[in-house]
Amino acid sequence: MLTQYIEKAMIKAEYEKLEDGSYCGKISACPGTIAFGNTLYECQKELHFALEDWLISGLRHGDKIPVIEGINSNPKEAIGA
Repeated sequence: MLTQYIEKAMIKAEYEKLEDGSYCGKISACPGTIAFGNTLYECQKELHFALEDWLISGLRHGDKIPVIEGINSNPKEAIGA
């Protein structure tokens, strides 16, 4: 399920070519995911890594993970807790 979440989130990525010819990428649905690269491909790879780190950190710390394309990666709350 995490792989699907990452794939769907990466589809929502936005890239911008900067004045120096490098690229910046971000995923607005996942606040704080941002990456830079000298090429678009490098930026995409770095953004993928940033998203993985963001997701793992969020899950580890109990942060609310946004639902993307119907994929909910939030741990289920214990029944009766």
